Amino acid sequence: MCLIAFAIGASTRWPLVVAANRDEFLSRPTQPLGRWQTDAGQDIISGRDLRAGGTWMGLTPGGRVAFLTNVREANPPAAPRSRGELVTRWLAQSGDAAAFATALAQGGAVYGGFNLVLGDFQSNAWTWLSNRSATGSALHMQALAPGVYGLSNAALNTPWPKTTALQNALRASLQAASDPEALQAPLWAALGSRERAPREHLPATGVPLAFEDALSSAFVDFPEHAYGTRSSTVLLASAQGRSGAAGHWEVQLEERTHPHEAPVAGADVQRSHAVLSWQ
Repeated sequence: MCLIAFAIGASTRWPLVVAANRDEFLSRPTQPLGRWQTDAGQDIISGRDLRAGGTWMGLTPGGRVAFLTNVREANPPAAPRSRGELVTRWLAQSGDAAAFATALAQGGAVYGGFNLVLGDFQSNAWTWLSNRSATGSALHMQALAPGVYGLSNAALNTPWPKTTALQNALRASLQAASDPEALQAPLWAALGSRERAPREHLPATGVPLAFEDALSSAFVDFPEHAYGTRSSTVLLASAQGRSGAAGHWEVQLEERTHPHEAPVAGADVQRSHAVLSWQ
C-alpha cells in the first residue's frame, strides 16, 4: 500500500474502517483478493505479490489484521527481503505485537523502510511499527488509541495533501453515513482522485520533483515509469450486537483492481469480495 486512512474505534457501529490504495510497478505479477494458505496451513484473506509471496494488506478468519506501506527514500539501502512478508508473518503467528516487534528488531535491517499496522479483533489491540521514524532506523513501536489515522510513504499521520484528504473523507463518512453503502461511496471517490497537490505543497523526500508531483494524487497514474495504483481496497467492520473485543464482528472487504492498459480510465475494473464474521 502507498496510501491508507483507517479508523479504529472511532464509531461504535463501525469499529474498524480501512480505505487504501496499493501503488506498484505495472509489471509486478499480482494475485487479487482471495483466500489462500501459508505453507504451515494458515488461512489468509488478501491479495498476493506473486514475485515475493507476501502481501500489502490481509486478515485471517481468527481476526488478525495487518497492512503496510513503504517509506519513500531518495537512495534506499539494499534490502534482501520483501516487506510484504511482514504482513504474512503477523497473520501466520499467534503472539502479540510486542513479541512480534522484539523478534523483528533483531533482523529489521533486511527490510527496506516500512510502516506496518498490526491488529487483532480478539484482543482489540492495534499497533504501528516502523523502521523509519523520528527515532531513525531503529524499530519504532506505538500502540494506537481510538481515532482516525493516515499513512502514505512517510511516518504515521504525516500531513501530505493526499493523506490528509483521505483522512478527512473517512472522518466525514463516519459522521454522516447512515448505512454501509453511504459510508463507502465517498471513500471510493477519494481513493480514485487523480488531483495532484500544488507544487508548493509537495513533500520533499529527496526524489526528483517530477516523481513527487506524479505520486501526489491519491490515484497514481505514472505511465512514463510503468507505475501506478494497481488496486483499491475498503474494509468495513460492523459491530453486531455488543461492540468491542467480546462482541460479534462482521468484516466486509472489497478490492478493486485497476487495469491501466484499459482505453478508458476506470473501465473493466475487477472486483473481489470477502465477508468474515466471528464472536
